[in-house]
Amino acid sequence: MTESALRFMATAPRGLADLLAGELRELGVAQFSERTAGVRFGGELRTGYLACLHSRVASRVLLEVADYQAQSTSEFYAGARRIDWRPHVDPALTLACEFTGSHPTITHSQFGAQKLKDAICDQLREAAGARPQIELDRPAVRVLAHASGARILLYIDFAGEGLHRRGYRLQAGEAPLRENLAAGILLRAGWPSIAAAGGGFLDPMCGSGTLPIEAAMLAAGIAPGMRREYWGFVRWRGHDAALWQQLLAQAGARVREVPNSIRGSDRDPGALRVAAANAARAGVDSIVRFAAGPAAAARPEGIASGLICTNPPYGARLGDETAAREAHRELGAVLRGHFTGWKAAVLTTDGEAARELGVRIARKHELWNGALACRLLRIDLADPGAPARLPGAPRAPDPELAASPGALMFGNRIGKNLRQLGRQARAQGIANFRLYDADMPEYALAVDHYVDAASGATHLYVQEYAAPDSVEPAAAARRRAEALAALPAAAQVEPAHIHVRVRRRQRGTNQYTRLAQQGHYTRIEEGGLNFLVNFSDYLDTGLFLDHRLTRQRLRAAAAGRRFLNLFCYTASATVYAAAGGARSSLGVDLSATYLDWAAENFRSNGLERAAHELVRADCREWLAEARAASWDLIFFDPPTFSNSKRMSGVLDTQRDHMELLGHCMRLLAPGGLLLFSTNAQRFRLDPAAGQQWAVTDITTATIPFDFQRNSRIHRAYELRARADGG
Repeated sequence: MTESALRFMATAPRGLADLLAGELRELGVAQFSERTAGVRFGGELRTGYLACLHSRVASRVLLEVADYQAQSTSEFYAGARRIDWRPHVDPALTLACEFTGSHPTITHSQFGAQKLKDAICDQLREAAGARPQIELDRPAVRVLAHASGARILLYIDFAGEGLHRRGYRLQAGEAPLRENLAAGILLRAGWPSIAAAGGGFLDPMCGSGTLPIEAAMLAAGIAPGMRREYWGFVRWRGHDAALWQQLLAQAGARVREVPNSIRGSDRDPGALRVAAANAARAGVDSIVRFAAGPAAAARPEGIASGLICTNPPYGARLGDETAAREAHRELGAVLRGHFTGWKAAVLTTDGEAARELGVRIARKHELWNGALACRLLRIDLADPGAPARLPGAPRAPDPELAASPGALMFGNRIGKNLRQLGRQARAQGIANFRLYDADMPEYALAVDHYVDAASGATHLYVQEYAAPDSVEPAAAARRRAEALAALPAAAQVEPAHIHVRVRRRQRGTNQYTRLAQQGHYTRIEEGGLNFLVNFSDYLDTGLFLDHRLTRQRLRAAAAGRRFLNLFCYTASATVYAAAGGARSSLGVDLSATYLDWAAENFRSNGLERAAHELVRADCREWLAEARAASWDLIFFDPPTFSNSKRMSGVLDTQRDHMELLGHCMRLLAPGGLLLFSTNAQRFRLDPAAGQQWAVTDITTATIPFDFQRNSRIHRAYELRARADGG
């Protein structure tokens, strides 16, 4: 590879790849392609150095070493060993290896990293007679392998560690923003142009000062990498020390003086002491001023325009939704009352707290603060306007909107479904069912009908499927508004009893992540049993309505049997099995929250817990270690995909189901039954399953009448040991 043909990959926090592409364009990069998680680009060595030194939003900059196919672990090792590592790694120094992504045979990142390390060290020992020592913390060279199926990309980590580590933040507050996410927020909010026009900056809840410090560095033209002490390329064998020093000197010469109009305030004096120390290390202590005080005391100090940018508590961070709502209410009052003419950018969630701001939202951007999905709300305070209404807020329907043709059409469909499906539900003694499931594609919603068993009140749980890119956001918002305006009258439901969530394809454990923290549970009845559901705090309510017939099937099969429920969630299936006379049961799940919820479901039904155990564990690890032939009836309903930090490795049900089913079948007692279910939309059962076990596809028999419009809502199978022992 010649120097002029170097290929790089720069990663960025989700939602900021376009800003990263813009930065690279400004740095003179001509060859690049934007990806979901970053930007691939080409250029000279100088290009990679500039990206490391000047990018404010990049997480890592990686130098591509190889791109090859490897269907197996041995092919992965062989491909890495074929590379001559001598131009990259000094065998007398240190090395670290990482493995990320999803591969057909390498299912644990630690194992993948070990195989990569073996390949590099074996090649160097053979070619140079020595091998580097392994050092995970700040090695001389860090090599990363990323798998996308059988495709393997090998990289040198140019930065060596996350580029958010600018070198100034030795201490942080309770829930700090990463520096590159903070910079991305500022760029998205238009701070560079505001600063260039002489506008002020204020973060009235600044914590350890990340936003004001990043704002000052950006306004002053201080390269974010200027003060870093460690770089992954410095001891890389291709490093050009003279070129790097030249680029550092040029960056230092571009620093400019700016007015002392960047401020941060917080009610916590301890946090402000940390913020001041961080600012000093960043070299912006003469630019940024910090002052103690509540957000309610914030004022523009005679500056006519500027940017208020802040990351207030939003419940998930502090575990206190009440305090979060009060903080947002206080912030909103300050914005409306004192900062007319300014702009504001608030990082928050779509929860109840954000609705307390009471200002019109000009733009919303989806960002991710670690694993937490957030919204950056951009506000133009030239006209604060009417209170904002975000999805999920109870509201009185707009009469004009409710009378629009679209709303009337949607309302007619809801009324028709309520008559037809309601009739079937009443005939079967069912109160909780799916009322609407994107019956009209332009109104991409799922509407579930619940009845509070205590009060008899009807609740609608509305899940909005994220619109495809082909649908204009304004059109999708209009259709959502029409549907929500039509629902109260069409379904004869109080507006406050309509609960809205946006459903996107979930990765990791997002479907189980708490979105709010109201802690309000409603008792509903199904099959003569009681269950607690929650309409506000999570993406799902705690009871999967499409499993209604599956639960009935388990109850019918449970009498006198030992029942195992893996990935048990809130244990509704276990409650059914216990009510059906299961001799004993065990529910396994990794979430303490859901196991507590499961215990409440048992108590709500007066079931004796002595014979019914709940265990917190990684189900895959528990399966691998459990003794054989212990259970007569097993329900196995894994998530489609999970990369939870608490779970070892990555779970992909399509990829891993044969291994997992093998473990489950090993645990079945003679004559036992395994019921396997998955909501993976494109799931295909491996044909080898039918060769090893007696398999019956029960999908059609387990889809309730109210879900038959979506035949792919789940797949379900019964598995038994083959009579012939095959």
